[in-house]
Amino acid sequence: MRSGLDGKVVLVTGAARGIGEHTARLAAARGARLALVGLEAPLLAKLADDLPGRHYWAEADVTDQAALDAAVAGARAALGGIDAVVANAGLANIGTVAAGPVDALVRTIEVNLIGVVRTVAATLPAITERRGYFLLISSAAAFSALPGMAAYCASKAGVEQFGAALRLETRHLGVRVGTAHPSWIDTDLVRDIRADLPAFNRTLSRLPWPLGQTTSVQACAEALVDAVERRRRRVYVPRPVGLVQAMRTLVNGPLADRVIGRTARTTVPELEERARSLGRAFGAHSMGNR
Repeated sequence: MRSGLDGKVVLVTGAARGIGEHTARLAAARGARLALVGLEAPLLAKLADDLPGRHYWAEADVTDQAALDAAVAGARAALGGIDAVVANAGLANIGTVAAGPVDALVRTIEVNLIGVVRTVAATLPAITERRGYFLLISSAAAFSALPGMAAYCASKAGVEQFGAALRLETRHLGVRVGTAHPSWIDTDLVRDIRADLPAFNRTLSRLPWPLGQTTSVQACAEALVDAVERRRRRVYVPRPVGLVQAMRTLVNGPLADRVIGRTARTTVPELEERARSLGRAFGAHSMGNR
């Protein structure tokens, strides 16, 4: 049976590792040609060589419009156009607003939200030309808040709303827009958080299902590739995260504040002390440190 991705060109940002890498591998296995965009050139080059078929890669920071524009132009020239975009690049700073440097908070928002905006701006003419599809990677954090994740939650909520407005603006052009809302995925980013912040691990262990659940990166990639293939409006990883969105008023209400606030009295000072002692604002594998 032919895949809906057979012969399609899919551009993936943050493609060197984690969700981006696995999404690229699975899309290529279903016949797609990949435009791989990210910051780690050796990993991007190796991935392009590993994938079956002919692919393109470019080193670009999603906060650098000129670099993104050049990467997109290169992809269109090499592959003939772009049918779908997975705006996946992201990072998370360590620590609270009080404990972390402001530049780390801003960098998180710049990559996670402004990076999506810039990626869409760079690829919109190509996607419009082919009546294509955007999949913008938001998060379950768009629906809920945790101490130590102020910038991350804000950026992912912004991606959700940006996607909702973009969907309305481009529907008449034949363009479709989806947002993806993964919870905790077993990537370097999440493993770094768990290794760096014992207090955060305890907070996660107390969260109600499915907010405390960790999903494999392979399962996440399968959900994302399925969303691209079917041009889905929303995708939740795992699927029960959709219940969190439906109950977001309760999840972010006074009762939830009291429940999380009781543990925050002890975990926040510990988290802040740990963040200061690490001597860095991002996880050990994060490009935010470079």
